[in-house]
Amino acid sequence: MKLVKGSERIIAINDEDPARGHVIWKPAKSIWIGTMTIVAIIGAPLTFNLGALLVFLVLTGVTLCAGHSVGMHRRLIHSSFDCPLWLEYFLVWLGTLVGMAGPIGMIRQHDLRDWAQRQPVCHEYLCHARGIWQDYFWQCHCDVTLENAPEFRLEERLRNDKVYVWMERTWMLQQLPIALLLFFLGGLPWLIWGVALRVTISVTGHWLVGYFAHHETKHRNDRMSWRVLGASVQGKDVPVAGLISMGESWHNNHHAYPGSAKIGLLPGQPDPGWWFIKCLERLGLAWNIKTPAVMPEREELIRLQNTDTGWSICHLRRRIWKRVFGA
Repeated sequence: MKLVKGSERIIAINDEDPARGHVIWKPAKSIWIGTMTIVAIIGAPLTFNLGALLVFLVLTGVTLCAGHSVGMHRRLIHSSFDCPLWLEYFLVWLGTLVGMAGPIGMIRQHDLRDWAQRQPVCHEYLCHARGIWQDYFWQCHCDVTLENAPEFRLEERLRNDKVYVWMERTWMLQQLPIALLLFFLGGLPWLIWGVALRVTISVTGHWLVGYFAHHETKHRNDRMSWRVLGASVQGKDVPVAGLISMGESWHNNHHAYPGSAKIGLLPGQPDPGWWFIKCLERLGLAWNIKTPAVMPEREELIRLQNTDTGWSICHLRRRIWKRVFGA
């Protein structure tokens, strides 16, 4: 038995293959996001008002930043900082409200994808290799079953945690208290904008960032500051989504330093998730914060001579100039 590079939770016993597998339609997953999307597309334009818009913006920002980016991703999945257990539970619960999966399901999906992308070959599902519409259907309505998958072994702290087991079993139902509260306070407009539209935008936006951060790896080196040797998939930055993704779209940095609490590492890379962690630190609620400055060097990591990866007016002007004039 041996650990395979990519995740301490991914265990390889034989010659596990990250490339061979079958994409299978998942009815529950498909019906969940399909229903939310249909209700949002039809209902949101018919129920628009300023209060509903404000509810959408606030809840989307809080659940994506404090919940998904900080609680679910940087704390639960990567342990990039420490915090009180009660705060971890709350942040992860907010991440569950984003509507993608429960905490254990998110860890499993994330770690399998990370492991596969760091191997010499990778399944098309796991590296977003197909066209945008097929990839949307695959990622939002299907799942991949590898013919010879590695073992997923969740650490005991999480495996035996009754709170996380409860969140995992009821992650879709976690929307219900929020839905009832919003309907009581603002009627149907708040319900549609605060739940259906929020979940639809969050899940679809998460897929879009993943798609543009991984698709066409060999032809998008202008959005890379680092290269991981031996990895079949190189993450790329998606500058336009830096703020609205809460810093998650600086994905090339994340591939380079996956355990870092700070993802926007370079000048011109806003990272609201990192700002939130620093606020927690000032309040004494976050410590042992990991950044590249205190992390061990990676022998397989190569720094590229590329400074055109930040977000700024000058950056956008340079990119438009390159697209139009090719120089």
